[in-house]
Amino acid sequence: MPNIKLGIDCIDEYDHIFQGKKVGLVTNPTGVDSGLVSTIDILFEKTNLTALYSPEHGVRGDIQAGEKVEDYIDESTGIKVFTLYGKNKKPTKEVLNGIDILVIDIQDVGSRLYTYLYTMAYCMQSAKEYGKKIVVLDRPNPLGGEVVEGNLVKEGFTSFIGLYPIPYRYGLTIGELANFFNEEYEINCDLTVIPMEGWTRDMHYEDTGLEWVLPSPNMPTVDTAFAYNATCIFEGTNISEGRGTTKPFEFVGAPWLDAEKLTKTMNSKGLSGVAFRPAYFTPTFSKHREELCKGVQLHILDRESFNATETSLHLLSAVKRQNPGKFEYTEPYTESGKHMIDYNTGSDYIRSNDFKPGETYKQWQEEADIFEKQKQAYHIYK
Repeated sequence: MPNIKLGIDCIDEYDHIFQGKKVGLVTNPTGVDSGLVSTIDILFEKTNLTALYSPEHGVRGDIQAGEKVEDYIDESTGIKVFTLYGKNKKPTKEVLNGIDILVIDIQDVGSRLYTYLYTMAYCMQSAKEYGKKIVVLDRPNPLGGEVVEGNLVKEGFTSFIGLYPIPYRYGLTIGELANFFNEEYEINCDLTVIPMEGWTRDMHYEDTGLEWVLPSPNMPTVDTAFAYNATCIFEGTNISEGRGTTKPFEFVGAPWLDAEKLTKTMNSKGLSGVAFRPAYFTPTFSKHREELCKGVQLHILDRESFNATETSLHLLSAVKRQNPGKFEYTEPYTESGKHMIDYNTGSDYIRSNDFKPGETYKQWQEEADIFEKQKQAYHIYK
């Protein structure tokens, strides 16, 4: 049995909000109550649900990362689904015309790189502009609510994987983060967060007793979520981050790396809470599809002491130095002229400098410490 009640489990206590209102819902397969009943079905029964809004991967989770989708009809309810991933990441006046309240129920993974956070932020901005109310049904941060890691996104490097200056690991629930966005960045929308009951900041996802529902196709386990902030940095390079394998974000490699050498280098660094072993894998899609990749698997031995961003800097540096003639950052986006790695790391510093991992990590943690103090004002839970 679950040890907590989710926001959606507590919705009857807030039924007055929905009376006489047309309701829209931003969700995906993670939008379920603690008994795995879909939030779509719950709101369809309890409210006047008239529209669905799809983040990346779709409301049913059947769309791979980065793939665009057009508006469509949800077969189960007959309700139109408006996509919020593509040219209209921010809801337009037209797609919000038929609703009074926009409910958001999505499981995040505790990383600033996850697009769902900014789908929520854009919805909040549009709600302010067009006079709609936002209701966020709160969910656990799978990584817990205590630890903060990483640098802040710098001006000029905001994107759909970093819309605001928050660190990689922000240590807030999605509801707390909504309040943070609303106040700190002066969105000032009409916002209600329906909180959880029983969640505490020291909980990892398994402590909640809830079943893990994949937030996206390449986030199969809670272990993946813990590794994500360490290896997602490779998305801006020609190194595979394990997409197309059974261990996305736990594998890192390329056809031309030396797995044994990289393993020895990484284990010699004495990074806390993590060990590396040689790994050989063949992605079925994404980078190096159908090619044998050689690299490492991250084994997180102790989540409490493991620091994902410190690990990411050391691993990126080690990979670059092993074969500098073949390592590359991916080409800039044509529309912006900026590189994926710059959006990922929040500036062009990593790409433009022969950075020293230890020194860079120390600078990043100074920024994280500033955010850690700032976020405490938005804690709903102890």
